[in-house]
Amino acid sequence: MGQDIDPFRAITISKRAHELKEEGRRILHMEFGQPSTPAPKAAIARSHDVLDSDPMGYWESQPLKARICQHYKDMYGLDMTPDRLAITNGASPALVLALATAFSPGDRIAFARPGYVAYRNTVRALNFEGIEIPCGEDTRYQISAAALDALDPAPQGVIIASPANPTGTIIPASELAAIAEVAKAKGIRIISDEIYHGLSFGPEIHSMLEFAPDAYIVNSFSKYFSMAPWRLGWLVSPPDMARRTGAYIGNLFLTAPSLSQHAGLVAMDQRDELEGHVEVYRRNRELMLEALPKLGLEKIAPPDGAFYIYADVSRFTDDSLAFCLKLLEDTGVATAPGVDFDPVDGKHFMRFSFALSTPQIEEAIERLVPWFAAQVTR
Repeated sequence: MGQDIDPFRAITISKRAHELKEEGRRILHMEFGQPSTPAPKAAIARSHDVLDSDPMGYWESQPLKARICQHYKDMYGLDMTPDRLAITNGASPALVLALATAFSPGDRIAFARPGYVAYRNTVRALNFEGIEIPCGEDTRYQISAAALDALDPAPQGVIIASPANPTGTIIPASELAAIAEVAKAKGIRIISDEIYHGLSFGPEIHSMLEFAPDAYIVNSFSKYFSMAPWRLGWLVSPPDMARRTGAYIGNLFLTAPSLSQHAGLVAMDQRDELEGHVEVYRRNRELMLEALPKLGLEKIAPPDGAFYIYADVSRFTDDSLAFCLKLLEDTGVATAPGVDFDPVDGKHFMRFSFALSTPQIEEAIERLVPWFAAQVTR
C-alpha cells in the first residue's frame, strides 16, 4: 500500500485565490514559484512552425540533448555526454527517476529543513525514509558538510538545492566541495536540484558535478527559461546509472512533450531576453527587501538567488497557513505558508515569490504595508 503524504498547502491558498478572482477580486499571485513572463518569443514562434508542419509523436530530441551538453561546457566547464541525459516532463519526474533508480525501499534520504515540499513527500511516497536536517541562520538555511557528516548511521542519499526553495540561499563552492568529500567517504549518493541555476543576484552558482562527477543533477526549463507550463526538464545520471535511467523513463513516462522539446532547444539560445527577466527579478527583490522592515519582517533567509523571500512571522502568528489565508482574504495577495517547507518550525514562516512583474510587486507592497501594520503582535 502506498504511503500517505501531506498536501501542498500553497495549492489550498491558490485554489481560494482563484475563487476570489472569480468573484471579481484582483488577486496578486505570490504563492507559487513560477515566472510571470512567457517563454522566449523565438521559442513560441518555433512552436507555431512545428504545429503547422510536424504531426510529432513519442520522441527524444538529440539536438536538445547535444545543446544541454554544450550548456554544461559553457556554464561550468564540464564535459557532458548525451547518453547521461534524460529529457523529462519537468523537474518533478526527474527527481522521481533519480530516487527510483538510485535507491531501494527503506533507504534513508537526507535533505534540508526548510526545503521544497516535494522532497519530503516524494521520498515518502516512494517508500524511502526521509531524514530532515534542521537548518537555520547559522548555516544560512542550507545543509552543511558538518551536518551531513554527523548523521549516524550515514544515509544512503542526500538531496541538495542551490539556490534553494523556499529560501533562495546559495551554497558556496567550498561547501559544495566539502559535502562532496563527505558523501564520497561515506558512500552517500547525491541528488542536486539545480532548477534555479541562472537566477543569482550576486553569489556565483556552481553545479555539484564540478565536485561530485557521480551526482544526479535535476534541472528544468520552468524557472530561468520561463517555461513552467511547457513541462520540460532533464536529469543527468551518473555514467553507471544512465542505462537504468533510460529504462525507467521509457516505462514510467515515455517521453517529454515533443512540442516542448522543439521550443526548449530554441529557448536555450535566447540569453539576452532571459537575462532581461533576471533583471526584473533583481529589481523586484530590491523592492521587497526595502519593504520588509515596513512589514515588521526583519528576520529573513538571505535571498541570494531564485525568486523567493522566506520570512519569520513568529511575532504575528504560530499558524502560518491561517495567517496566509487571512492575508489573502483581506488583501488579495496570495503567499505560501512555511508549513509546506518545514513541518516543525514552518508555522512561524511564510514565503513570498517575487517572480511577478514589477508593477505587480509595487501593488502588492502597497497592500501589504497597511495590513501588516494593523496586525496584533504576539
